[in-house]
Amino acid sequence: MSDSPLRIHQTRSRANPGGMDVAKVLGDTTEPFRGRKPPWFKVPLPGGPKYRELTEMIRSEDLHTVCQEAACPNMGECWERGTATFMILGDTCTRRCGFCNVKTGKPTWNDPLEPARVARSVARMGLRHAVITSVDRDDLPDYGASAFVGVIRQIRRQAPGCKVEVLTPDFRGEMMPLAKVIAERPDVFNHNVEVAPRLYPVARRGSTWERSLRVLQNAKEMGGDEVVTKSGLMVGLGETLEEMVDAFGRLREKGVQVLTVGQYLRPTERHLPVVRYWHPDEFKALETAAYDLGFEHIAAGPLVRSSYHADEHVKQSRPGVGPVAAAG
Repeated sequence: MSDSPLRIHQTRSRANPGGMDVAKVLGDTTEPFRGRKPPWFKVPLPGGPKYRELTEMIRSEDLHTVCQEAACPNMGECWERGTATFMILGDTCTRRCGFCNVKTGKPTWNDPLEPARVARSVARMGLRHAVITSVDRDDLPDYGASAFVGVIRQIRRQAPGCKVEVLTPDFRGEMMPLAKVIAERPDVFNHNVEVAPRLYPVARRGSTWERSLRVLQNAKEMGGDEVVTKSGLMVGLGETLEEMVDAFGRLREKGVQVLTVGQYLRPTERHLPVVRYWHPDEFKALETAAYDLGFEHIAAGPLVRSSYHADEHVKQSRPGVGPVAAAG
């Protein structure tokens, strides 16, 4: 029998990516998983007959929305405003970010009819602003770019009055997949950097800050004034106000126009811990700093997510009557 020590495979852990000691980055003081959250996180749960009708509609089309997958606290509000975020290319991600609750593994399915089904739901829901995102699909030749192209084209055909925002992965930094998407001229191109640069080894293992910056810069250069560029970050993993403002400045240098900032909430005990909860006044300070840097629009607050009030980021041609528009 070998005397060599037992090797424990830890590379798939979200809370300890690559087996690293996250306390060296986040510190030893973190919030308990089942601890009491500050009062500003209390929001009414979505419900009611219209919400249930829309949930059943999405289920019947076998679609995924980030609103539901992430149990977003703003789901009811956004759906009533006429916005929703669809997640294409399945529900299995090829990466394993320390903050994300989407399941990870080897994807086995890519439905060529999904773009048409997404667009049909957008039309039936009467949306005026649809956000299309996806899991990372590093297993596909173009990393999923063709699926984004298909959805944009189908929404333009089936729901021509709806603005289209895409929230894409980094496409491994490759230019051609990005060029495919920008060529379709989405109204908004969003790619989230997620966290301050120092936290990438812990929170975004497999991604790099500089690669994400390049994606945003290239998107703006390719799309010009026809495409609004946007990014989002989280707080709560030990970053400082100064780190966040520095990150804002670097994004603005790459032409990013719209910014979202929200509080990280730990999905399970297997995910990275929350170091602290930022106070609403601190989010107000971030908002002020971002506007001072020249951003055109910023949404910053404890419950803000990357699609929060997404319809405000571009001029809309019709009022936010919400998904009840197609119910008659």
